[in-house]
Amino acid sequence: MKDIFEKIKDNRGPLGQHAKDAHGYFTFPKLEGDISNKMIFRGKERLVWSLNNYLGLANHPEVRKADADASKEFGLGLPMGARMMSGNSDQHEQLERELSDFMQKEDTILLNFGYQGMVSAIDSLVDRHDVVVYDSEAHACIIDGLRVHIGKHFVYPHNDMASLEKQLQRAENLVKDTNGGILVITEGVFGMSGDQGKLAEVVALKSKYQFRLFVDDAHGFGTMGKTGAGTAEAQGVQDGVDIYFGTFAKSMALIGGFISGNNNVIEYLRYNMRSQIFAKALPMPLVVGALKRLELLRSKPELRENLWKIVNALQKGLVDAGFSIGNTESPVTPVYLNGTIPEATHLIKDLRETYDIFCSMVVYPVVPKGIIMLRLIPTAVHTLEDVSYTISCFKKIKENLSAGKYAEEKIAVTAVS
Repeated sequence: MKDIFEKIKDNRGPLGQHAKDAHGYFTFPKLEGDISNKMIFRGKERLVWSLNNYLGLANHPEVRKADADASKEFGLGLPMGARMMSGNSDQHEQLERELSDFMQKEDTILLNFGYQGMVSAIDSLVDRHDVVVYDSEAHACIIDGLRVHIGKHFVYPHNDMASLEKQLQRAENLVKDTNGGILVITEGVFGMSGDQGKLAEVVALKSKYQFRLFVDDAHGFGTMGKTGAGTAEAQGVQDGVDIYFGTFAKSMALIGGFISGNNNVIEYLRYNMRSQIFAKALPMPLVVGALKRLELLRSKPELRENLWKIVNALQKGLVDAGFSIGNTESPVTPVYLNGTIPEATHLIKDLRETYDIFCSMVVYPVVPKGIIMLRLIPTAVHTLEDVSYTISCFKKIKENLSAGKYAEEKIAVTAVS
């Protein structure tokens, strides 16, 4: 027998094992000041490409006023309790109605947090008789939802429609015996690579197989489609998505999320999602703030136009400069380089300390060994000057990487508390 505390002392986990050297710089960094294209990191202003403030709403003056006024009027405590028991309000219901209208769905349920909402939705929707079929690059919240699913689940390689069809055939054979159903889960925009889920092709498979489609569109809500209603709108298959998941944490720069679908499904979730039944309702300032953000998202298309002006300039500029950005079809902009994990840490330090650019790095095991991914998130508050400067700096760090400079350096940054 082993003491649990001794076990975790010996095994810190794949990320935690690096905490001593990484904390405060590579992990858990502190960005200070107003949320914008430039913020303070370790006492110095940096150009930031790591915030999911897609439409620039975090510090929009109308948003700041709405947040402040709601906080002054309601405080952070109201409503007190879970919505089913004592925490419902006219504003919560208004936000659900407005989201339903925007998403062209019959009904909507608000979520306290997107992550726990996804886990709980999967737990509620499927039982041991049902089969879930999902994309291999599904977000961690989907994977955790599948961990609590006591039935079968089959995975298909990322966006591989031939494999999806094979898994649907397996699922159909299984549910004939269990008398269950099939739920397909994929994403609208995949948050690491930036490519879109093949929603139109998945929807087309409904003509051959009986299943329901659940789409996590965290990065697509507000950014994709003619009106910003998401990736399904962009691909012309809004009606083919049975259950739509969106989060306030990206385009709306807030906390919370929602699920939209038909009346029957949403009412079922409202009375069966444990993460909502047994958790305090979203505080009133967040609900009022979400209403204002949704209003601006719908009434100010120039916010989305500004975002895409920066996205297109950044991605075209990187490609023209010889960088690989993979198959992104969204604002998410990965930049792929060849190098080791130590080289990646030296490269990031150089970007931050020499060129005052703050972006996120992704290394093995998220990407294959020998690959460094720099993940850039353009926003509507970035400028074309920011784009030009970043590309020129990236050219220099690529030259340094190719010349072996980052293989020779030693990390000069120590962890901070």
